[in-house]
Amino acid sequence: SSFLGRFRHFVDIIDPRTLFVSETRLKECVELLDHFKHGTLPPGTTNQQLWEAQKVKQAIIHPDTGQKIFMPFRMSGTDLSYRVVQFSDAATIPWAISEHYFVIASIIVQHPHPLQSYAFAGRRYVPFGTPIVVGLLLPNQTLASTVFWQWLNQSHNACVNYANRNATKPTPTSRFIQGYLGAVTSAVSIAVGLNVLIEKSRTFNPATRLIIQRFVPFPAVASANICNVALMRHNELSEGIDVLDSNGNVVGSSRIAAKHALMETAFTRVVLPLPIFVLPPIIMAFLEKRPLLQAHRWLRLPVHSLVCLAVFGLSLPLAISLFPQMSEIEASHLEPEIAMATDCKVLTYNKGL
Repeated sequence: SSFLGRFRHFVDIIDPRTLFVSETRLKECVELLDHFKHGTLPPGTTNQQLWEAQKVKQAIIHPDTGQKIFMPFRMSGTDLSYRVVQFSDAATIPWAISEHYFVIASIIVQHPHPLQSYAFAGRRYVPFGTPIVVGLLLPNQTLASTVFWQWLNQSHNACVNYANRNATKPTPTSRFIQGYLGAVTSAVSIAVGLNVLIEKSRTFNPATRLIIQRFVPFPAVASANICNVALMRHNELSEGIDVLDSNGNVVGSSRIAAKHALMETAFTRVVLPLPIFVLPPIIMAFLEKRPLLQAHRWLRLPVHSLVCLAVFGLSLPLAISLFPQMSEIEASHLEPEIAMATDCKVLTYNKGL
């Protein structure tokens, strides 16, 4: 439940090998998990095999619809995460499980270290998102290329959000369209506006102007992310979100918890692109002065791509690990009717991603 623990967890599950899982292997994993749920596991099945099967299934199969997610849009858990309820008293649970077991999507598996939450995230976002990041950070962008890369980035994000939507409570397609149009408009207008201001500025020399322009994608993408969260989830502020007691029971729907959840999510969405769009320009400005890249300019794009890939792969789990999937809030800080409905002093809520 600590930041370091969550970070190590997310680093572990960003496993590119799941990109190459065959239909046969996927079928085997699904069947193994089905056998587990029905208590018919083959003799000799280990916990490690169950964890691997679970990881493969969640990387490919939508948990609500049961359908395969199109590979470029798979982001298992970014919008759909699986809350794990930790129990200290096995007698209170229908299944005979101890504090060292957790329930994940109706599956009980043993693990040596109890956790408060468990989520799968980002397995596909890095390999398919990196080319877009490279395009956004290309130097000497024209107006057309700026608009194109910002549009492509937000289009990809929209497809990922839709493909990984919560299908248990269907979201109107109009809301996805609204969020998409808002994000595209925000990103393009800010990127183009800042580039125009920098071009017209007489304060910077050409070299300085080029360096500054490389940082333009960050405020554009960050503002688009906030805009997308606000447009997609604004109804939560009026309807509230569920808050749970220590046993995982819903105590009520809280607008105050919804506000906290949206603020945490928005902050995460700002932090995520920060290293992605700030570190590569700094690193490349240093590397481009080295003799190797000075003598072989054709190496700049491959090196730039590798730098973006490395930074992207590190920053994704870093940003997602900032807050636990299930955040805590004191009952006394919530609406009076919710505080009076439970004896628990601390309640939890799913902040979303």
